[in-house]
Amino acid sequence: MAIAEAGTVSGAAGRLHVTQPSLSRQLRQLERELGVDLFDLVGRRLSLSAAGRTLLPLARDVLGRADALRVAAAFHAQGRLARLTIGAPAVTLTDVVAPFIAGLAADDPNIDVLGADGLSPAETLRLGADLAIGTAHATDPFRSLALAVLPVWAYVPPSHRWAGRGSVALADLLGEPLIVLPPSTTARQALQSAMPDFSNFIEAANGTVAQALAAAGRGIAIASDDPRFGLVPLAVDLGDRRLSIRLVAVWDARHAAAGTIEQFAGRLGLFVRRRYDAPAS
Repeated sequence: MAIAEAGTVSGAAGRLHVTQPSLSRQLRQLERELGVDLFDLVGRRLSLSAAGRTLLPLARDVLGRADALRVAAAFHAQGRLARLTIGAPAVTLTDVVAPFIAGLAADDPNIDVLGADGLSPAETLRLGADLAIGTAHATDPFRSLALAVLPVWAYVPPSHRWAGRGSVALADLLGEPLIVLPPSTTARQALQSAMPDFSNFIEAANGTVAQALAAAGRGIAIASDDPRFGLVPLAVDLGDRRLSIRLVAVWDARHAAAGTIEQFAGRLGLFVRRRYDAPAS
């Protein structure tokens, strides 16, 4: 999995904190045990072979189940969940999960995080998260809980002609240069759903860079991040509602600590709604 993500043995070895020769030996041993070549050498990079592409999802499932076994054993041994991994998009980890972690009690589990930009909650859980935050409810065997509806803002400098308006109509944005986030982000997806034909835009790597560009006068930043650089957030009026994203917490009902995780999801939802004065749905 690490080699597939990194594209090279050396890159994967760095992520796994092992030496390159050691990882190369492990790869050769695994290929001998499975009886197939998992990678093809393309230039200087390793690309998954046809067999590798087929086996990779199964490998993820195996590792996910192994991690679930360790978590279940620890839960039964200690009678409590010692560590909880929350998976979410980067902006959610920064603006929602991190402030929530800062207020945890001494007897709460230690919290780890997993970046999940562009992944569904189910995919995030399969990668090892105990609790995933996304924008869609899940079906069995997963359970989900609506956390909050959060606005997607149009950020402008205080000197902008719209700065005192409080909100802006979606149609008005069509004639303006926009600074948008990558297609995998929820803010970009919400904008494209409401306005699929916008064309005058700059794509920024993340919400912080988007707001920095807006502060520099390059356009209007469309992001759900907390405000930075003294920018003014404007609600985007869609007529019957405002541009927003719905945060949903998802977990596996089969998890040994499913009850504890559900309680954490409820606490997280309450925290988000109070922090942003936002409705649950």
